[in-house]
Amino acid sequence: MTADQVAGRLDRNQIEDEHRHVSIQGVIFDMDGVLIDSEPIYFEIERSSFDHFGAAVTLEEHHSFVGVTLESMWQQVIDKYQVKVPLEEILAYHQQHVMEKMLAHAKLVAMPGVERWIRWLHEQHIPIAVASSSPRALIDLIMEKTGLGAYFDVRLTGEEVEHGKPAPDIFLAAASQIGISPAHCLVIEDSRNGVQAAKSAGMRCIGYHNPGSGDQDLSKADVQISSYDELWTLKDTLPFESFTPDLSRSV
Repeated sequence: MTADQVAGRLDRNQIEDEHRHVSIQGVIFDMDGVLIDSEPIYFEIERSSFDHFGAAVTLEEHHSFVGVTLESMWQQVIDKYQVKVPLEEILAYHQQHVMEKMLAHAKLVAMPGVERWIRWLHEQHIPIAVASSSPRALIDLIMEKTGLGAYFDVRLTGEEVEHGKPAPDIFLAAASQIGISPAHCLVIEDSRNGVQAAKSAGMRCIGYHNPGSGDQDLSKADVQISSYDELWTLKDTLPFESFTPDLSRSV
């Protein structure tokens, strides 16, 4: 971890000046590397797919794709390595491979401590959402296999917005679906692209350092953590406010 990252973690009791007096009314989670440690599985599958299509992608370049949509990743690979196979054919091959691998995986479990954190948010009446670059079918599969699906009625995928991360579209759409303005949302992300998307959306962001996600630069996050136990100790320092819709305005 760099000196800047350490400084960011040590300063975690302070939130950015422009947000310090703005309450947190909703929380948006990335999925891969945040709710489940799935990035190492994806990396193995992706490297196999790169080899299959003859693309000599370096490890450093591969890590730079964390948080982006499959379409964006593969289009960049096609352009750089002059892959002659159509994008649609590559995506179909890759997504089938991913789904087969994840369906067969016996140990898809939620990140340690995340369910306690999510239950606490529910007790505080804080709406939550998943906003992931993964395809819808994969999000639903992981939600089911980890047991987290019961907590997340709102699930957004990069397929449902015009621009994927690092653009802010998916987080703005998630905020709209849970009925919370962007300034009152907190995002939990493990990738540089995801942190950039959250900040571009005008939201607070907690950077989750997950070794399985590679050496991600999370320096733009407001707070950096390395476990949900660490986040649990910080929850009382964050300005959460229960959100109750004004139902009289919709009558």
